[in-house]
Amino acid sequence: MIAGLPADWQQRLQRALLNVPDHHADQWQQLGQSPALLEVMRAAMPAVPAPAAVLIPIVDRADGPTLLMTTRAGHLRRHAGQISFPGGRLDSQDADPVAAALRETEEEVGIGAEFVRVLGFLPDHFVLTGFRITPVVAMVSPGFVLRSHAGEVAEIFEMPLSCIIEPGSFRPTRRTLQGLEVILRDVHFEGRVIWGATGAMLLALHQALARSS
Repeated sequence: MIAGLPADWQQRLQRALLNVPDHHADQWQQLGQSPALLEVMRAAMPAVPAPAAVLIPIVDRADGPTLLMTTRAGHLRRHAGQISFPGGRLDSQDADPVAAALRETEEEVGIGAEFVRVLGFLPDHFVLTGFRITPVVAMVSPGFVLRSHAGEVAEIFEMPLSCIIEPGSFRPTRRTLQGLEVILRDVHFEGRVIWGATGAMLLALHQALARSS
């Protein structure tokens, strides 16, 4: 048993995840907002959101699994200083979201595809900046050497997976996004506040882990 998880938690988590991305799922309901506000948020999105992908890297550490995340550089035009998973927009050379997530992960933090074993997918997440993000959940074997992209990444850190096991790990927080009042669920870790799309993906991962336990 590791941090409240059964011994075969990896296999159980894989069964709880999607086998293929679901680009048609409506994930607005995961935000827990009122139907009226959800309609306003939908209207703010472009008709065809740009496809993007992130890798949710679970590092298979001997003393317990961790989630590898980054703090975005402060000069970036979008989401400067926020905590995120490695990832970005699908480029023309990317065959699918997995290819994009792996490429971006190597570019941003230096972890090559040889260290990564994809488990499955969380439902697509839509963000008000106009992207449809496919979260790719994967196990990452230790032994990699981190190499941060100076232009995009200010910090790379690992948070124990146990930090999102309990429902109480997520703190409801009222925020204003593009003039809309929303309640998001933040995760606090060592003085960092993980919120927005990354916080929502952590909540979706928490739900998948709950189904697998």
